[in-house]
Amino acid sequence: MDPLRSELSRFLRTETVGGALLLIAAAVALLWVNSPWGDSYFSLAETRVAIAPLHLDLSVADWTKDGLLAIFFFVAGLELKRELVVGELADRKRAALPIVAAIGGVVVPALIAWAIGFGLDGMDRGWAIPVATDIAFALAVLALTGSRIPTTARVFLLSLAVVDDLIAIILIAVLFTSSIAMGWLLAAAACFAAWALAQRRRLGSPLIYVPLALTSWYALHEAGIHPTLAGVLCGLLTRVRTDPGEDEAPATRLEHLFQPISAGVCVPLFALFASGVPLSVAVFGELFTDRLALAIIVGLLAGKTLGIFGTGWLAVRLGIAQRPDGLASRDMFALSVLGAIGFTVSLLVAELALANDDAAAELAKAAVLMTSMTASLLGSALLLRRGRAHQARHDARAAAGYE
Repeated sequence: MDPLRSELSRFLRTETVGGALLLIAAAVALLWVNSPWGDSYFSLAETRVAIAPLHLDLSVADWTKDGLLAIFFFVAGLELKRELVVGELADRKRAALPIVAAIGGVVVPALIAWAIGFGLDGMDRGWAIPVATDIAFALAVLALTGSRIPTTARVFLLSLAVVDDLIAIILIAVLFTSSIAMGWLLAAAACFAAWALAQRRRLGSPLIYVPLALTSWYALHEAGIHPTLAGVLCGLLTRVRTDPGEDEAPATRLEHLFQPISAGVCVPLFALFASGVPLSVAVFGELFTDRLALAIIVGLLAGKTLGIFGTGWLAVRLGIAQRPDGLASRDMFALSVLGAIGFTVSLLVAELALANDDAAAELAKAAVLMTSMTASLLGSALLLRRGRAHQARHDARAAAGYE
């Protein structure tokens, strides 16, 4: 490989760089859309890009959200599979913790939002707005501010967010899809079965896997299910153990190949077109007086934090689950705050639930954005504080000769 390309790939593989690119792209989008040139942002985001033979006609923003983000989810699926089989989550009790915490992080926010917004127009489905954690943004904040806490924190947050997003995708399919095209769903299932079989037979040609990946994505899209699910499932179906005489497993090779593309292209472009939320003084004035906004703010910030931390703590106390190595309760609380970064899926649900009320939809989006930013700042402060505590403990052990 060309040395320059190799160095660029290594650079983009680092979590900190990927997180910085994502946050820069999000900041650019916010400044752009709220500037005098904001119309050009929407013009670009809404530009249609069609693939006529497949009858696909999506906007640029939709291509980044449904298409490019599937690559990010593929990498996340590969990492999660590795942790489940040979890593931190291979132990059943440790694997149970992010699953239980994710369920709590969905149920508690939904109940809080439903209780506060009961009776409001759109809240028959709007209770789902605060249930999802934005996996890309949460991991980006962790990479930038949590470098000094144990690496098991990333495994927990990644696992939690993947399970959380799978639940959110199911909710979107149930609440906002009038009908699911079963033929296309069966076609997607056939693609996943073929992927698993090819892995089992140790087939390695891209001529097999690239068509299967693209076809599964298209089939889920046509079935009416969020197509990024194809990325997660293909990642989870990929082999992570090495065979005798094999230098590295297929999952490791694919992760090295796609992680720079995900970090350097897919996720920043997704952030650029997901973060363009118009803000105004009038909207901010309603955030703390309107019941819809309060339902989202309290549901997302308090509900996600308490739901994730509370159910996780209870599961550990009952012996159902086990905390990751090296992480204390205060670390888990900081990670739970990051779980309140709702952003993309929450914005999508707000659009779907409040499609008939533009003013309410804009207010809901502003509430999601403000709460996600607040969770990012609070989570960062807690992680930095916990990082100093871990570093001090490490230094004390080193000085005592234990390390």
